[in-house]
Amino acid sequence: MTSRERVLTALDHREPDRVPIQADFTPEVARKLSLRLKTGDATTEAYSGKISELPIALGHDLLVAWHGIATSYYQHEDKKEYSCEWGIKWRWVEYPGGRYTEMAQPPLKDEARLSSYRCPDASEPWRYDAVRTLLQERGSTYAIVGAMPCTLFEAAWYLRGMDLFLSDLITNKDFVNELLDKLFLFQLVTGTTLAGLGVDIIWIGDDFGTQDSLIISPALWREFFKPRYARLIEAFKGENKNVKVAYHSDGNIESLLPEYIDIGVDILNAVQPKSMDPARLKKKFGKNLSFWGTIDIQETLPYGTPEDVQNEVKLRINTVGKDGGLILGPSHNIQPDVPLENVLSFYQAVEKYGYCRKH
Repeated sequence: MTSRERVLTALDHREPDRVPIQADFTPEVARKLSLRLKTGDATTEAYSGKISELPIALGHDLLVAWHGIATSYYQHEDKKEYSCEWGIKWRWVEYPGGRYTEMAQPPLKDEARLSSYRCPDASEPWRYDAVRTLLQERGSTYAIVGAMPCTLFEAAWYLRGMDLFLSDLITNKDFVNELLDKLFLFQLVTGTTLAGLGVDIIWIGDDFGTQDSLIISPALWREFFKPRYARLIEAFKGENKNVKVAYHSDGNIESLLPEYIDIGVDILNAVQPKSMDPARLKKKFGKNLSFWGTIDIQETLPYGTPEDVQNEVKLRINTVGKDGGLILGPSHNIQPDVPLENVLSFYQAVEKYGYCRKH
């Protein structure tokens, strides 16, 4: 099978020749892997909107082009602080083994600025250069993903500040609706453009889960977010009836999964196993949902042994991969504290256990 055939077979809830795989990395890990593999390309595809040869060298079956507010991460490595096109001021933060960016100043902390605030122009053709390149050069053999994460909830609190936005959901509902409507229009243009270009999967999402529960109540999710997601997904599938929609959330959102299925979500990402049991989710929702992720990034990958990693890969294939419906990968970007041998052990385990004839 080609990688694309492998992914589409799995998403059709049939077992492909091998479980399809995909992973994302922090820039530090991407550089380490590129040096080890001698690819000569240390660019990480995650969040950057750039194209990397690294996923191909590692045998990934899905290639991802990133869009929207999440591409503001990891910009301007030569500056301690910078502002992105959304008006957010970011700063670099050092930590052992690497560094990351965090929001230093949201542009809508003063709610009076909302009336004049404009999202970037999602119709600008250059925003889709990377995905066009992937489709033209790799689309016949790889599954192409148009990613637009931090779709509504996260984008809103990035712009407003999390504490204020959570309060707004209760006390400032007109403000919330106006802000979400602006974001909705940006995402509508982005997603319908991606669908029209012919991507296989559109990746939307917002983190609504803590380690063991929801960040907001189901009632607030239904009031502000469910109807907008439903309209987005309907529009994407109206533009391209074959496109699959993946929804990302960290944490435990199991209580909302029946409603995500109702509005047309096809794939759940990233299935954080310390928060939700992947095998249980497969039994409860596997007829309607596929699962993308499932490998533990909290304990197994950073603190386990290569053998622990291989055992978890084998377990997920045997419990979640049966009858298809699994895209295997880490449940978040692989972080700098993950030993390189554990990263490579993931890929070795797929070669050992991932083929139907081998398990």
